[in-house]
Amino acid sequence: MSETLLEIGKLTAGYGAAPVLFDVDLRVGKGEIVTLVGSNGAGKTTLLRAVSRVIKAQGTLRFGGEDLLPLAPESAFRKGLVQVPEGRQLFGKMTVEENLAMGAFRRADKEGMAASFDRVYELFPILKERRRQLAGNMSGGEQQMCAMGRALMAAPKLLMIDEMSLGLAPVIVDQLLEVLTDIRSQGVTVLLVEQDVFAAFSVADRGYVMETGKITREGPVSELADDPAVREAYLGA
Repeated sequence: MSETLLEIGKLTAGYGAAPVLFDVDLRVGKGEIVTLVGSNGAGKTTLLRAVSRVIKAQGTLRFGGEDLLPLAPESAFRKGLVQVPEGRQLFGKMTVEENLAMGAFRRADKEGMAASFDRVYELFPILKERRRQLAGNMSGGEQQMCAMGRALMAAPKLLMIDEMSLGLAPVIVDQLLEVLTDIRSQGVTVLLVEQDVFAAFSVADRGYVMETGKITREGPVSELADDPAVREAYLGA
């Protein structure tokens, strides 16, 4: 078993007096691609917001052995926790290159930033071609690539991606899944939150199934794919 990078234990979180997550346990090992799957409204995005410290939470939340609960979002970000939000959330009236640069706005290492630009353009050649184009004028797939590239510019240790496949054509999703394996091979750990269970299971090492704010299944994706309950609920079998 790989060294634990993100440890979540008995985590409860929500909005105001209304909890959404209930005693969530989840672990991400260094160098893994771990997926969290479940239907819309299951609490997957809420979990990412808790990890990113955007919302308050109770329980155990550790990253690289350090307690995250006392940290503000910007402090968690500096630790290497970087999220690609659902819906991309690009700056539509800025160019692709300007959007990418925003991902590195806290970095001061010019040589490292230049290397990150090269890395992003290698992963997503279309972004280099469109680097002077306004991000708001690109297709949904290109915008998702830009959002992922912007996150990589922050030099993440853990890249958290919320609903990567949402609204995209299958051929684009396949391309992005290939990029995830490349990202992992370059030393970035990935937590992929997805409704598209087929896509998530095709690339992840391990998975967790969330229903109504609770983890109901976990294990290697090969075992989850053979689980009758998972197959019936999510794989149409």
